[in-house]
Formats: sequence, C-alpha cells, structure tokens
Amino acid sequence: MRDQDCLFCKIIAGEIPSTKVYEDEWVYAFRDINPQAPVHVLVVPKEHICCTDAVDGSNSQYVAKCFEAVAKIAKAEGLENGYRVINNCGADGGQTVMHLHFHILGGVKLGEKMI
Repeated sequence: MRDQDCLFCKIIAGEIPSTKVYEDEWVYAFRDINPQAPVHVLVVPKEHICCTDAVDGSNSQYVAKCFEAVAKIAKAEGLENGYRVINNCGADGGQTVMHLHFHILGGVKLGEKMI
C-alpha cells in the first residue's frame, strides 16, 4: 500500500528521481543524496511501513527481504571488509522520512562510536 504524501513512496513509483542500486518485487534501494560515507545506500520496502514500531506479523516479510537485499548490495558495492546498517525510528531516533528504511554505510573504516 502506498502513502501518496510519502517521499520514498514517490521515489519507488518513479515520480522523484533517484540513483537506483537495487530493485526486486519487495525492495527498492538507492544512493543517499547526502552521503555520510563513500557508500551510503538507503534500502526501503516497497510496502509503506511508517517505522520500525509498525512492523508486525502482517508485514515483517518486508524487513526480511530488506536484509536479504542488504547482503546483495554490500557485495555488489565491494564492502568485503564490513559495513554498518542503521535504522532510525521516530523523531527522537532521527527518522526524517516516515517510511521504514535502512542505511548501508561503508567504503571506509567506520568508528566504533555511533554519535
């Protein structure tokens, strides 16, 4: 189901341009427009799920498919030495687009501290 006002739903629908790196029937992944590392890809389910708090038995298969895609994307991006996967949930968690998504960060040695 799509949210007509959602930025990521519009990107998935091709209404807003993006630099796609992966797509299948469940998942769409594209490069972040404000990268925080040499590789910074956003992995989003094609089903509109607002955030981690909204994941349940009816939609959790999208999360599994996102993580299957993460592994494929990391390999395709050459992240053999590792990478970080981040999910922000809600305003206090730093979520700015209310569509569940995962950040893949890599291509450089990342520090142990998150902030």
